[in-house]
Amino acid sequence: MFDNLQDKMDRVFKSLRGEAVLNEWHIDSALKEIRVALLEADVHFKVVKEFTAKVRERAVGQDVLTAFSPAQQVTKIVRDELQELLGGSQVALAVVGTPAVVMMTGLQGSGKTTTSGKLALHLKSRGKKPLLVPCDVYRPAAIDQLRIVARETKTPFYEIGELRDPIRIAQDALKEARTMLHDVVILDTAGRLHIDETLMAELQRIKSEVRPSEILFVADAMTGQDAVKSAREFDERLGITGIVLTKLDGDARGGAALSIKSVVNKPVKLVGMGEKYADLELFYPDRMAQRILGMGDMLSLIEKVEAEVDRKEAERLASRVAKDKFTLEDLRAQLQQVKKLGPMSQVMKMLPGLGAQKIRDEDVDETAIVRMQAILDSMTRKEREYPQILNGARKKRIARGSGRSVQEINQLLKQYLAMKKMMKSFSKGLGPRKLAKFAKGLPPDLLR
Repeated sequence: MFDNLQDKMDRVFKSLRGEAVLNEWHIDSALKEIRVALLEADVHFKVVKEFTAKVRERAVGQDVLTAFSPAQQVTKIVRDELQELLGGSQVALAVVGTPAVVMMTGLQGSGKTTTSGKLALHLKSRGKKPLLVPCDVYRPAAIDQLRIVARETKTPFYEIGELRDPIRIAQDALKEARTMLHDVVILDTAGRLHIDETLMAELQRIKSEVRPSEILFVADAMTGQDAVKSAREFDERLGITGIVLTKLDGDARGGAALSIKSVVNKPVKLVGMGEKYADLELFYPDRMAQRILGMGDMLSLIEKVEAEVDRKEAERLASRVAKDKFTLEDLRAQLQQVKKLGPMSQVMKMLPGLGAQKIRDEDVDETAIVRMQAILDSMTRKEREYPQILNGARKKRIARGSGRSVQEINQLLKQYLAMKKMMKSFSKGLGPRKLAKFAKGLPPDLLR
């Protein structure tokens, strides 16, 4: 979403790095470019004005103008102010009460129902026992949709039978949750194409009856300033406690994410980063600021790996690598683990340095892993355990089975041997020279 903004910011900082000494003219010129970049990203004009004023106030200080590396100082100031613009620090979900009640609100089409399922899965991963409750009795198939979401996320679903009163549904679901020992109740409330009195009156009644600990406004980040406007109106009428931004992995300009905290004065608590139910992340302003400036996001990557990668499998691999027993069977298992992390383009953008190189989805060949796995799956277990037995006849059979060529099989074997060698070096500790060699040994067909 922030690729265009990231490109423009990078050009601004490159122009500053070319100056040995900065003066106010340099800073004003840079801020002019930053102002244009933010406005083009659909950031609210008042937010842009306040942001650039704060950056200028800090950047023209004597400590920056006389610093050994003034360009780096300005970059740090922009990063700090971006972090403040995005909310300053991470605000956790207030899941309190017996049970805690979370109201999911927003306009129709913003993704409330899917996000309710994502939130249920997120809470389950943290030891909670959520209950999904359908309070949208107006939209056709809304109840069935939430039931499907509940089944796919393996979350208990509250069956409402013939009842069609959202307030009664919420009250009865709360009693059911206490009986069945659910500690979180997620209410998927109704939305409209626009804000109206009937919708607000219903939501206010639900709020007064069940006293939710969280009222989350689900906003489609692709709608830009319309999402900001809707969030502000919902807050004025209902008093929301936080915001969930969906489709933050899309190709919109990102103005909603950068404006919504300043305009609505409510924190962004969660962000949807993909279509899978697991693609819901806690929102960290500092990490998002670093992503926007191409500095990577190692903490989020580490958390993603810890959540998706099998720890026992990782320990088993480490043991085999240390004993120099890494086989094609191990490589096959690791490819399956890597696929769980999601698109490689997103993973690589989280790496410091690589994020600054503006890696785009089309730059990464996501099918490379699929091709490698097809070849490995076409081998027998013995061939994967003892690749030295792979002669010409066996390779031709594998090529027919996988739909790939013998040349591609030879290339995979070459990459495997290089990987095995580098992993052995890892087990002994890597120095700078070995690290450079390892980078050269990465599969060349991953990047186009």
